[in-house]
Amino acid sequence: MKLPHPLTGEMFESPVPPGVGWPEDPAVRRTPVARDAGEVVELAATGELKELEARVSVCRACSRLVEWREDVAVGKRKSFADQPYWGRPIPGWGVAEPRILIVGLAPAANGGNRTGRVFTGDRSGDWLFASLHRVGLANQPTSEHAGDGLHLIGTRMIAAVRCAPPANKPTPEERDTCAPWYRRELELVLPSTRSIVCLGKFAYDALLAALIALGVDVPRPRPKFGHAVEYRIPTPYGEVTVLGCFHPSQQNTFTGKLTEQMTDAVLTRAKTLADVSTGPENQS
Repeated sequence: MKLPHPLTGEMFESPVPPGVGWPEDPAVRRTPVARDAGEVVELAATGELKELEARVSVCRACSRLVEWREDVAVGKRKSFADQPYWGRPIPGWGVAEPRILIVGLAPAANGGNRTGRVFTGDRSGDWLFASLHRVGLANQPTSEHAGDGLHLIGTRMIAAVRCAPPANKPTPEERDTCAPWYRRELELVLPSTRSIVCLGKFAYDALLAALIALGVDVPRPRPKFGHAVEYRIPTPYGEVTVLGCFHPSQQNTFTGKLTEQMTDAVLTRAKTLADVSTGPENQS
């Protein structure tokens, strides 16, 4: 059954097939689909960021994740029952040559899996984008749906795992299967990136593993995760500062473990380190 998109009013099935007009959909009907781990490795080997985004957005390599994300897209949360759900993997989003990279774990079942854009449509995203706007890294404080006019400034967002996992916990096998998408995107944007903000320990560990796989000399023993910790890591393209930030989950924000001031401070530090300006050339 087709339902109207909350912004455009266009009718879409859930999950959304590629190339049918969903806002910000990077894929087309002929975009190649990875159906196992070997094909992920093969299809991740592209030199074009936009093509990588497209291929990520149609991946079907992890059967458990495909089943879960599509079941959620059909069953829906009651409060979103009148909306179509994206129900596909979530590509990276933001500027193509970022100065700042924000990395997370995975999209939420009724957030990114519904809206089709990373960190968009749930409480964690609300918290994150409000902070990005306050510190001058987003043009508006809300991120409700793909196509809502939001732009990032000098910043890009990616997740270590691109499909919404059951209980927000991907398996090690799912993490490893998805890793080539993550590594390749990191490799493509690393030349311009000067600071990387990791939302939570999983994102932090995944980032360090990806950097090591790309041949970056990460300090040994590996730096420990913590809120507002920062480590300078040399790369072939110059020094990058990796910063830790508690994940903006309700478990952390409701309890006061993570406050608005704490989030703003980390993002402001990342902006300072990356020397991000607010000119139009730095907007997504």
